[in-house]
Amino acid sequence: MTVSTAVINEIINVSSVEEVWKIHTRRMADYGFDRIMYGYTRYRTETSLGDPDDFVLLTNHHQDYSDVFIGEGLYFHAPMVKWALDNEGACSWSVMADRKLSGDISEAERKVIEFNRRHGVTAGYSISFKSVTPRSKGAIALTARRDLDQPAVDAIWASYGHEILTLNNVVHLRILTLPYTTKGRALTRRQREVLAWVGDGKTTQDIAVLMGLTPATVEKHLRLARESLNVETTAQAVLKAAFQNQMFVLDP
Repeated sequence: MTVSTAVINEIINVSSVEEVWKIHTRRMADYGFDRIMYGYTRYRTETSLGDPDDFVLLTNHHQDYSDVFIGEGLYFHAPMVKWALDNEGACSWSVMADRKLSGDISEAERKVIEFNRRHGVTAGYSISFKSVTPRSKGAIALTARRDLDQPAVDAIWASYGHEILTLNNVVHLRILTLPYTTKGRALTRRQREVLAWVGDGKTTQDIAVLMGLTPATVEKHLRLARESLNVETTAQAVLKAAFQNQMFVLDP
């Protein structure tokens, strides 16, 4: 099994996050990782990863798992999430067993480990991607099939780890270039257009002339864009729309 240029080109040339994810889950399953979870935030601080509603979050885990792990905030205490925040590269989940043996596991972490065990999330690898800013962080957790234990996963990684790491880095970089929305809050074409003009430094009056609209209509589009993006100011809307690659995009 090798990472062919055809696979990489397929990932590079798709036009949506959903298509990238479909390809990637299939390829990771070929290596033995049938459940994976990808997360990316641009809103990290010293005490928070930001609002979960603003994460780029992709997973093929069963909803019963993700609703609790993400929805109830267990991820914040997950040992491998903590590892990913402090490191870059790939790491075997064997480090959790080592920490348990040494007694270096908090009660909150122990609860996450037990929750994972009940859902068959016991063996795998985590990859923490290189951050480009202090406030950004991306990582992916690769959960192995239930019939694979950690030594078997480590053997897979010894043979194919370089290929798996390459594919995940390509997928991560591709996701960062594609438009995405959170909870269905996609901007309309008009909303994207007015925000783009604001980003170019145009005033409401300028935009009205450029788009052939009244200033009141421009303000309406800006208000609706702020609501869709769940922000208070237009400057925040421009920044968030840019982060989500919703501005300066070609319509299908």
